[in-house]
Amino acid sequence: MTTQDFDLSRRRLFQLAGVGAVGAAGVSALAACSPAEPEGGGSGNGEFHGAWPFKVSPEGHFNNAGTPFAGVPVRILTDGPYGDLLALPSAYYYWTEKKWEYLLAESHSSDAAANTYTVKIRSGLKWSDGTEISSADYLTTFHVQWIQRSPLWNFVEKIEAPDANTFTITMNKPSTVVERYLLRSNIVSTAVFGEWADKAKALIDGKKTMDDPDGVELGKSFQEFRPEKYTVSGPYDIDYGTISDSQITLVKNPNGFGADKVKFDKVVLYNGETPDITPLVSDGTVDYATHGFPVASEAAFKAAGYRIIRPPNYSGPALLFNLDKFPEFKDVKVRRAFAHAIDRAMNGKVALGDSGKGVEFMAGMSDGSLDQWLTPEDKGKLNKYAFDTTQATTLLTEAGWTKDGDTWKTKEGKAAEYEIQFPSEFADWSAAGTNAAEQLSTFGIKVTPRGVTYTQAPVDIDKGEFQLAIQQWGASAHPHPHFSFVADLFTHNIPIAKNQGGKGMAFELKTKSEIYGDVDLTAVVNDAGSGLDEAAQKANVTKAALVFNELLPMVPLFERLGNNPAKEGERVKAFPADTDPTVQNAMYADNFVVLGLLTGKIEPA
Repeated sequence: MTTQDFDLSRRRLFQLAGVGAVGAAGVSALAACSPAEPEGGGSGNGEFHGAWPFKVSPEGHFNNAGTPFAGVPVRILTDGPYGDLLALPSAYYYWTEKKWEYLLAESHSSDAAANTYTVKIRSGLKWSDGTEISSADYLTTFHVQWIQRSPLWNFVEKIEAPDANTFTITMNKPSTVVERYLLRSNIVSTAVFGEWADKAKALIDGKKTMDDPDGVELGKSFQEFRPEKYTVSGPYDIDYGTISDSQITLVKNPNGFGADKVKFDKVVLYNGETPDITPLVSDGTVDYATHGFPVASEAAFKAAGYRIIRPPNYSGPALLFNLDKFPEFKDVKVRRAFAHAIDRAMNGKVALGDSGKGVEFMAGMSDGSLDQWLTPEDKGKLNKYAFDTTQATTLLTEAGWTKDGDTWKTKEGKAAEYEIQFPSEFADWSAAGTNAAEQLSTFGIKVTPRGVTYTQAPVDIDKGEFQLAIQQWGASAHPHPHFSFVADLFTHNIPIAKNQGGKGMAFELKTKSEIYGDVDLTAVVNDAGSGLDEAAQKANVTKAALVFNELLPMVPLFERLGNNPAKEGERVKAFPADTDPTVQNAMYADNFVVLGLLTGKIEPA
């Protein structure tokens, strides 16, 4: 998933026929990709070949603070799973077994009476610049997350470092999700970010917020901060001489944690989205990729000897509305009508074949997680918004819209004509957006598809520079639904869009619900993660799911499963079997291949 403009005919090919990039892009795509032989060294048993889209300087940069929960856009590599090979978090999570694999941390604990989570940091660890990794770096990491408006800070009373190897978060209210924010945050270096952390701490100590003028100015300045390179803690570092538009090579960082465990001397990452990477998979250059490959490409990969691994993603693309610029979208009946007017099962099938499952329950969280959190009775209250153009017509009519021939007009009498933007390099999201546009246009709401480069698309949305858009619903951040609701209601909405100076969807979080009356969705989402007893959280998760389902701030389209091609026997001995519990880890968080590399369980052939 990502974007550069590619012509409508190719989008149509992706959508209607599932043609892969070799067939759709032809010679031009192949010519644009790097050769099979990586720059800076030949292929061999000591190399792992992956793929990830990135931008080089000046657009791509090395400000990796805030990842993965509230990072600065367009970081080089650290917006994806391979960034964890460079800047480690405290731990990785095994989703099925519900346990942690410690990395920078040697242990962690909670104290319910004191409302604290504490991390014990391994001693003797060093940054790539030779300085010691300590609790000071944890203070820096989480103070800078405050600048980035990380949702973690909704739960934080204070952070402390009692000694060089101990870091403690005291919560203003107990919450199990703080554990995830704490352990999965990529820790950054005080040598690089310490001055920014000091500025944040000064504002916090002065009882200021990020909405005060000093906070706004600090946030704006931090968005523009550009370190010269990464200071890393992991088993790999970037070979900066290999950075090109086509690839980056990671080499062993001898002093990094895990350098004695990883079995590959190099990790070569090829740059590009689905159209660019497809030919590199087809010719065997890439060992593993997480892109949203069309159906025909997947079949070709199987014929070429690849396994197709289908890890869950617990999220997918959604249709977003700009309520600020188009007040007709503020009427919930209109948003519900859009949901009824789109056949979501078809949308998922067009985009990803067997890996695109139309969302059924429209709860803002994975359909597969509902039974764990909602009672059968509450699950039965969810409106499925089944594909039904008659019901869509009724809702629009009730909202004051009228039909002029085959074309709808809004309550104000203007033609219902919109543009839908999506990341054009994301073949699956491009297909989803184009198909949604066609279905809505057939229904009488004229929607024109437009691809925007993947790095610009989320920025435009946050600034409010869109009409309709395709972006993510749900989250791979953690099994807990709190993170899905953060993605649905905060990420491209008022709370976090402020980082780009806009309102995003501009969906007001203090609103009214038919079920619950006046609701504050910020509190609802935070309450969904509150408490240290997950059993007691179910009522709050249920409330968040029912309110989302009723108000539909966005329209989830389909839930994505991975269709990851994995090549065994050439450079990689084997990938985890489909029955391996790690394959149930979310594809873009605690990625099972990155976990296998870090632990040395994925080995050279």
